[in-house]
Amino acid sequence: MPVLLTSGLWSTLCRQTLKRLIPVLFLVLLGSSELCALMAERSALAEKSLLLDIAAAEQLVIAVGERGHILRSDDAGHSWQQAEVPTRTTLTGVFLLDSNLAWAVGHDQVILRSEDGGKSWRQVFSAPEEESPLLDVWFADARRGYAIGAYGRFLETGDGGESWTSRWISEDDYHLNKMFAVGSYLFLAAEAGQVYRSADGGENWDGLLTPYEGSFFGGLGLGPDSLMVFGLRGNLFRSSDAGETWQQVATATEANLTDAVALKDGRLLVGGLAGTLLVSQDNGESFSLVQQPDRQGTAALLQVESGIFIRVGEGGLQPLSTKLLSTGE
Repeated sequence: MPVLLTSGLWSTLCRQTLKRLIPVLFLVLLGSSELCALMAERSALAEKSLLLDIAAAEQLVIAVGERGHILRSDDAGHSWQQAEVPTRTTLTGVFLLDSNLAWAVGHDQVILRSEDGGKSWRQVFSAPEEESPLLDVWFADARRGYAIGAYGRFLETGDGGESWTSRWISEDDYHLNKMFAVGSYLFLAAEAGQVYRSADGGENWDGLLTPYEGSFFGGLGLGPDSLMVFGLRGNLFRSSDAGETWQQVATATEANLTDAVALKDGRLLVGGLAGTLLVSQDNGESFSLVQQPDRQGTAALLQVESGIFIRVGEGGLQPLSTKLLSTGE
């Protein structure tokens, strides 16, 4: 059973020396892995519980988090229902291919699949004996997808998630935190300043040199060959050549940065701990800090309709207006 020690909003999962930070946002001390066999409990307060990721396809929005909670909305986030979920394990990532097919991943390497837009879920994989959580999931189409996680865990499927195989993409066992697409490339944001890139849909991966040695928790595509990655202590780097070279961008914060989204009005938004929100009006060339007074940490961001975006994290589901992001510029 993995041992998770919380400190503020972050969890520390340690191997032997208790010194390696795992970027599993806002996780709580787990109980026995036997909980995987139990259904997530229905809760009137599920919308306010700890939520760690959110994704959308058309009007459908799904958020996942602690205790196996999965919340779904059919009306772009205006109303929410708790789904039936066959686990109480903390869920850390969710991916929607369309308004029907969805996958979620979490602790004990649990992988869930839904074929009805998140109304019901089926567990298709778990490996509690590995003692490492999965942190993200990404699918290219209805059959081919990947799940990534701690200690270099890299799982792949070619049958829509019915079966999974494990392999290594490098000689290192750095924590793989986030997978995202940029043009024709796939990227992985990882521990120890590592960024991995695939030019063939995930079959092969190259490690890219970056000017940073701390963990990257997320990334966002900015154009066909442009992207940014971000992570510990407010560090954010931008590349205009598919990761060959990097430039550091000032953020005016030392808070850990956790997720980013491109808003429909052209602005970029980066969220982090302690109520940190960064806004860019020049495609990531510069950012302004818009400190949120609630000081609550962000796990994931999503815009669901013009003028409205959803922040999930310590405060659960929080629909916010983009008017709150005014920088005074």
